[in-house]
Amino acid sequence: MADSSFDIVSKVDKMEADNALNQAIKEVEQRYDFKGVGASIAWSGEKILMKASSEERVKAVLDVFQSKLVKRGISLKSFVDGDPFPSGKEYRIEGELKNGIDQEQAKKISKIIREEGPKSVKSQIQGDELRVQSKSRDDLQAVMSLLRGSDLDIDIQFTNFR
Repeated sequence: MADSSFDIVSKVDKMEADNALNQAIKEVEQRYDFKGVGASIAWSGEKILMKASSEERVKAVLDVFQSKLVKRGISLKSFVDGDPFPSGKEYRIEGELKNGIDQEQAKKISKIIREEGPKSVKSQIQGDELRVQSKSRDDLQAVMSLLRGSDLDIDIQFTNFR
């Protein structure tokens, strides 16, 4: 019997992120407490740029966007935001959506699988994802539940279960 396998990936659905951003734009434009403070949020290349006249208002814009991400099913572990910084007369925050698993995180996940998972399970790093293999599908499902329960710094999904 051939080995069963699945891939561990960390991807953000670009359309869902775009929908969350559009909802945040609407709320920022319509909310009374954002009137007259120059509050805005928009894509800036691959990053998301939030602007407002004060540090508190730009943090409020960030909070609105994060709540919209959660409502659209995107984990906040996938969104990295910086600290507010002054730029001219306004404050700005740049945020970025993380895609892919970097080498350091991949090694950490592999170590968790090796140390705490069933012994028949093998994992290998393939670019920005991990492939996990075993003869037993039950062992693979045990690894999935182990990783769901562990405290990782990134949002992971499981794909290509065969």
